[in-house]
Amino acid sequence: MLTPERHRIILDLLLEKEVVKLQELVDATSSSESTIRRDLSQLEEERKLKRVHGGASLLKQKGEELSVIEKSTKNLNEKELITKYAASLIKKGDCIFLDAGTTTFQMIQHINVKDIKVVTNGLTHLEALLEKGIHTYLTGGYIKGITKALIGRGALEGIMTYRFDKSFIGVNGIHAAYGYTTPDPEEAMVKKMAINLSQESFILSDSTKFNEVTFSKIAELKQGVIITNDIDDELIAPFMEQTKIKVVK
Repeated sequence: MLTPERHRIILDLLLEKEVVKLQELVDATSSSESTIRRDLSQLEEERKLKRVHGGASLLKQKGEELSVIEKSTKNLNEKELITKYAASLIKKGDCIFLDAGTTTFQMIQHINVKDIKVVTNGLTHLEALLEKGIHTYLTGGYIKGITKALIGRGALEGIMTYRFDKSFIGVNGIHAAYGYTTPDPEEAMVKKMAINLSQESFILSDSTKFNEVTFSKIAELKQGVIITNDIDDELIAPFMEQTKIKVVK
């Protein structure tokens, strides 16, 4: 089978299913695994798809953003591993920033240190933090309906009055050339400010976010340590040249 024909079959399957496993592509094209891997690398370079752990997926729209409810049902097992490890990094006496988002929210249940201070721009985080007896500070700002995050001038002015030992940040895209991104420019500014005000910053992201790019840049890769779930060595290699990555299994 000629290369253009294989590429057409691969892209047609992705349009139909959005995510396709490597073995499905091998079967559909009657090709070897190594051939399909080369095809996926070429198509990714052409920005026609994104390689993921064990296969490929369609590229997301740059401005696409899911609601809290939609996000909360995705990749739950992966988020559990990531957030449990992230929470273990918090030490007695830490002052931390906990970003708005479903992954950082899931982290709260694993926090077992009470003598800490938490600043957050996530409205959904408040009850869980208070139930844990954690000293909690809420930034001001405009309430963004879809993510329940506080953003805008009020959020920025509020966060600038603090300094953090650690910040825990959620992102929508991680790319070797474009860094960390998120769809909303105002939310990106809050995340960026938190990173700048922290001694250490940790990016909490499941492996599906790798090689994704969304509308607004947050920071360069080197500005945060990535905590993620199991991912192909081939996919992760370009990122490890620029920053530290902790893979939890």
